[in-house]
Amino acid sequence: MTEMIPLTSENLELCIELYMNVFNREPWNERWTYETAKERLSDLLHTPKFLGFLFHIDHKPVGFIAGNSKVSDQGLTYYLAELCVNNQMQGKGHGSKMLRALEAELQKREIKSLYLLTANDGLAEAFYLKNDYVVNEDRVVMKKNFFEK
Repeated sequence: MTEMIPLTSENLELCIELYMNVFNREPWNERWTYETAKERLSDLLHTPKFLGFLFHIDHKPVGFIAGNSKVSDQGLTYYLAELCVNNQMQGKGHGSKMLRALEAELQKREIKSLYLLTANDGLAEAFYLKNDYVVNEDRVVMKKNFFEK
């Protein structure tokens, strides 16, 4: 049975390890160090209106999900910043279960919508489409680089 517990500074260490293990491997191949992962997740944890959960099965971490809410003219909107599933448990429905649990919690809190950013045409986009998310045709993501890689 999956257990969902609030993500706090007391269990953040588990999330840091998961984050590095997941995103430093295929298909993301990012370069997170312990320090950068800790800073990213600690900053997120201390964001106003933060809401995140750590998921366990038999005391083994399955993954975590985290973000924060912001007020809009329609009410609160939740911005999903991170969804991370243990490498050994991916592809078994755990991410979808985590997402549904978050959605149920958001609805209990009367949060009106959920927004997220993800890469085009990748596994993450396919995951969210499979879970009934849609591309928002009313918005475009813009960026400006200040330094070349």
